[in-house]
Amino acid sequence: MAALLIAGSGSDPGGPRTPTSDEADRLAITRFRNYQAHGRAVTITVPGTAGELVVTASVDYRDKRGYGVVHGTGRDTSSDGLIAWTTTSVSVLPMTGAPAHAPASPPRSGWYARPLQSSGSSLDSSLAIVLSLGSDRPDNAQLLPQNGAAWWGRDRVDGHRVDVMTGPSSRDRSATAGNVRYWIGADGTMYRISVSVGSASQEVVVDFGTRKYHPVGALPKPP
Repeated sequence: MAALLIAGSGSDPGGPRTPTSDEADRLAITRFRNYQAHGRAVTITVPGTAGELVVTASVDYRDKRGYGVVHGTGRDTSSDGLIAWTTTSVSVLPMTGAPAHAPASPPRSGWYARPLQSSGSSLDSSLAIVLSLGSDRPDNAQLLPQNGAAWWGRDRVDGHRVDVMTGPSSRDRSATAGNVRYWIGADGTMYRISVSVGSASQEVVVDFGTRKYHPVGALPKPP
C-alpha cells in the first residue's frame, strides 16, 4: 500500500504515526460525511489476473444501494454492462458496447440477479466495502488511535490536499480491519480509498467525486 502513497503527486509519506486529535476527528467523520451527502459518485477499480474491472456508479448511502456500469480494462468485454447492488444482492445486465455512464433510469428487463458473495469474489467484496463507507453517525475519535488507526502522510487527489490514514478494526467495514487506507480532505470529505481484499493480489481503489452524483432510482426487481 505504501507504494500508492509514495507515487502520488506531491505526496509526503511521513508516517506511520498516531493521528493527532484533528486528524482523528476527520477520520471519525469521513463515513458520516458520505451519509450526510446522501450519496456519492464513485469509480471502483478492481484488479484481476485477467485485467481490471472498472465500475462507474452512484451510491446511495442512506438506502445502501448502488447503480452504474462496469467495463473490463485489459481484458475481454464479457463482463461489460449495467450493475446494481445492495448489501445482499447483485443484478447485472450484460451489454455489448456498454455506455460510459449508466442511463438515469435502469432498464426494467434483461437483468440477472444473484446473492452478493461474502467471500471469493473481488468484485462482490469491493461492492460491499463501498456500501460500508457511509454511516449515520461519526465514529468515536478518541477510540480510533487506540484501535489501530494511523496517519501515513499527505497527498493530493484531483487538486485536493488530503491526509492519508488507515482505519481501525471494525466489524461493519466488511472484515477489512486495518486494510483500508483513506485519503481525507480538511473537512473530513473522503476522496479515495484503497483496500486489500482476500481474493485479489493488488489493492482495490475507489475514487469519489470525479463526476456529478446522480440519485439512485428504483433498482430492477429480481425476475
